[in-house]
Amino acid sequence: MAVCLAPVLLLLVLGSSSSAAQNRCVDAAEACTANARCHRLRTEYVAQCLRRAAPGGCPRARCRRALRRFFARGPPALTHALLFCPCGGPACAERRRQTFVPACAFSGPGLAPPSCLVPLDACEHSQVCRPRLLAFQASCAPAPSAPDGCLRDQAPSCLRAYAGLVGTAVTPNYLDNASARVAPWCDCGASGNRREECEAFRGLFTRNRCLDSAIQTFDGGWLPILQDQLDPHRDPEHSVLQVSSADGPLGWSSLLSMLPVLALQPLL
Repeated sequence: MAVCLAPVLLLLVLGSSSSAAQNRCVDAAEACTANARCHRLRTEYVAQCLRRAAPGGCPRARCRRALRRFFARGPPALTHALLFCPCGGPACAERRRQTFVPACAFSGPGLAPPSCLVPLDACEHSQVCRPRLLAFQASCAPAPSAPDGCLRDQAPSCLRAYAGLVGTAVTPNYLDNASARVAPWCDCGASGNRREECEAFRGLFTRNRCLDSAIQTFDGGWLPILQDQLDPHRDPEHSVLQVSSADGPLGWSSLLSMLPVLALQPLL
């Protein structure tokens, strides 16, 4: 079947060597293109998520599955560089926001955001989404007893768990081009007597100091990791691809250790 991709959005997603210098999202896109596995998996989700929309809309289920495969099977140093690249201007921010094609992944063109109870309820009944949301809650949970409110060495497991939500019913993304705020595409304006539950769910993203800290930590250390990933003499099965179940709060280690397995099951 022929695939038709929107030219402007395709450039935003795939990157261009003629893009402005010092745009880290362009650097991340070009690094992914230079890696055969990252490029192949990225091409798969671009083809699914930017396919010409059918009368009933985009092939959302196939788009989401391709996104999950990208994070499950792509080199984390590169997939995370795309997801968490920092921006200082509107062009870079729009590229970053569109990297995971929100129009197909979780929204419909011209439609207002639904109540956050809609994706939350869908996630609760999904054997793909529910364990990922639980892992995210555990991995990015604040720890009041910690000096800065977050557990030591919590950032890697928090970022992995956040990335695991992309391609599910609660797919998060950047809210705008002016900040690093993230949330699912939804609001709590029409949540009725479940308003508190709705706000608590949205707050997992919008008021989560440990998620914010993890993204900032990645921003400070991603460049050496990216350079290491692009080293032609580097072992392709370098340990950066390995996931340790020791990360994250005590009591959740077994759940967190299941995350890579869940990401690779046929339900993808």
